[in-house]
Amino acid sequence: MDCSDTRRLIDASLDGELDLPAQLALEAHTAACAACREAYARRRALVRRVRVGGESFAMPDALRRRLLDSLPQGEPSPNPVPAPVRRWPWGKAWSWPWAWLTGGLSLASAALAVALTLVVIMPGRDAALERDLVDAHLRSLMADHLTDVPSSDRHTVKPWFNGRIDLSPPVPDLAEQGFPLAGGRLDYVDGRPVAVLVYRRARHVINLFVWPEPADPADAPRFRGAQGYNVLHWTGPGLALWAVSDLNRGELEDFQRLWSQASRSS
Repeated sequence: MDCSDTRRLIDASLDGELDLPAQLALEAHTAACAACREAYARRRALVRRVRVGGESFAMPDALRRRLLDSLPQGEPSPNPVPAPVRRWPWGKAWSWPWAWLTGGLSLASAALAVALTLVVIMPGRDAALERDLVDAHLRSLMADHLTDVPSSDRHTVKPWFNGRIDLSPPVPDLAEQGFPLAGGRLDYVDGRPVAVLVYRRARHVINLFVWPEPADPADAPRFRGAQGYNVLHWTGPGLALWAVSDLNRGELEDFQRLWSQASRSS
């Protein structure tokens, strides 16, 4: 795959239209090519800005003045001409100014309804991020790329990230609690490289995505389902943590609690 192929595939990738081999080829190329990686990140950021709703903007002063200037000016006429009276088919009288007002209100109501609908249906940033995380979880299972450093020894996994990413995440050993460490890897999520710690629970895999992020260490965990998988998000001191697995909610919350306790004491 060359750069021209990559640029053509970026939009299809962001729209979720690529099959797995094409997606993996695209990611392999962008990992090695700084120009294409930057183009991919810029386009991804643009898509996220377009998708995230709820923003409001103040009317520019120049536009406000133009609108005010377009309104009728001057003192009212001493002998105003009465507005023409019309009647509905069933006989009720109405005047043109009242019709204009009610029509304007109807138009404003329709515009407000459309705006509110767009705000409701436009996905927020967290929803788009959760899709990326679940996609990364699936790729790790389907492409036989679960770990870059397969090891159950946290003293092997933790230093492996040094020099590969601007983060050395806590790597607690939870084998005695039923969540043995399987290794670690690098992944690319939300336009940035992230550390991934891989744990197991019987035959289930837990991908724990970790990256630096200023946040309140006391932020309560947030759980939700996405694409048939469970996603649990919480924060640590300067860290954002997202666990993705097909484990049930109770076991995934147990993992979060045990991981947080062990990481504080390690």
